[in-house]
Amino acid sequence: MKTVSLSKTLNHANEYFLSGQYRDALRAYSLALKDHPLSKEAYNGAILSDMAISGESGAEALFDYYTILRSEDTEQADNIISEILETMDGTLDQLVGLVDETIKQRLSYEDGIMYTEFKELIQDENDFNRIFENIMFSTRVIITEKEDFVDFLDSLILHGYKEMALSYLESALGVYPNDRQLRNLLRRLAKGRELES
Repeated sequence: MKTVSLSKTLNHANEYFLSGQYRDALRAYSLALKDHPLSKEAYNGAILSDMAISGESGAEALFDYYTILRSEDTEQADNIISEILETMDGTLDQLVGLVDETIKQRLSYEDGIMYTEFKELIQDENDFNRIFENIMFSTRVIITEKEDFVDFLDSLILHGYKEMALSYLESALGVYPNDRQLRNLLRRLAKGRELES
C-alpha cells in the first residue's frame, strides 16, 4: 500500500519550491520518492531543490522551464530535464547519491530527529515521558514510515498522551480514512474514554 498520495505531495512540493521554501520542497519530493521511486517529477524536483538550497543560481530558472514544459508534454518534459541534469555535474547516478545523502542529513539534523533515534533515546533512558517532553519543546520527531507512525501513536496512548494521539489520528484518518491500523487505534482510544467516564 502506498502511504503518500503522489499528486497531492508533488503539488505541495511544487508550491514550496515556487515560494522559495526549498528545504520543505526537498522534504516533500523525497517523501514522494520514498513511496513512488519511479516518479521522474519527484526525482527531478528533489535534485532542483537540492541545487537551490546549495545556492546554484540556475535552479529556479530550470524549475520554471520544467514547469512550462510539463504543461505541454509531461513525459517529454521529464526526459528533457533529466538530460539537462545529467550533463550538468557528471552522471545521474552521482546526483542520485548526492541527493539521497543530502536528504538523509537534512531530515535528521536540521529539522528534528528521526523516529529511530527517538526510540533509541527512550530505550537508553527508559523514560518515555521525559524524553518525549524534552523533544517536544526543543525539536520534533520525523516519522517517514507508516509502521513507525502507528507505533508512535500507540506509545502516546500507552503513556497518557491520549488527546495528542487523537489529534494525530484525526489528521491521519482524514488522509487515509479506510486504514485498518489507524481505525483500530481510534477504537482503542474511544474504549479508553468510555472506561474513564
